[in-house]
Amino acid sequence: MFSKTPFSLLAMLAIFVFMVSSCQDQRNSSQQSHDHAGGLSDHQPKTAEDSLYRQVMDIHDEVMPKMGKLRGAQQRAQQRLDSLATQAGNTSQSYRRQLEQLISDLNYADFAMDKWMVEFNIDSAKDNKALRMQYLQDELAKVNKVKAAILGSLAGADSLMRQ
Repeated sequence: MFSKTPFSLLAMLAIFVFMVSSCQDQRNSSQQSHDHAGGLSDHQPKTAEDSLYRQVMDIHDEVMPKMGKLRGAQQRAQQRLDSLATQAGNTSQSYRRQLEQLISDLNYADFAMDKWMVEFNIDSAKDNKALRMQYLQDELAKVNKVKAAILGSLAGADSLMRQ
C-alpha cells in the first residue's frame, strides 16, 4: 500500500500533522499558563498584551482549519495544469497562465502560514511590556497578511477551478 505512495506526499502529510499538533500544543500550553497565572480566560483578557495576543491567535485559529482545503486546491490545480500539458494545443494560454499564477498563490499562502507558525514566539519579550506590545502588533500585521493570502488564494481557486 505505501510503496505506491510517493515519499513527498508522505513527508507533506507528516509535516502537516506535526504542525497541526504543535500548533494545538502551543495554544494549550498558552491557555494553561494563563489559567494558572492569574485566572485569565480566553474570553476576558486582563491586559492590553493579552487582548492583542488573543487577536493574533483568533486570526490564526480562523484560517488554520482552511489549510487542508488549501493543500487540496494546490493538488487539484497542479493536476489540472499537468493534464493541460498532455492535451492538444487548443488550450488557451491565458487559462494556463492563470493556473500557474493560482498554484504560485496557493504555494505562497501555504509557505506563509508555515513560516509564521515556526517563527511565532509566544513568550517573546514577556518581561518587557513595550517590546511585547510591539512584537504582538507586528505579529498581528503578519498573521493578517497570512490570512489575506490564504483566503485570497482559496477564492481564486474556487473561481478558476469552476472553469
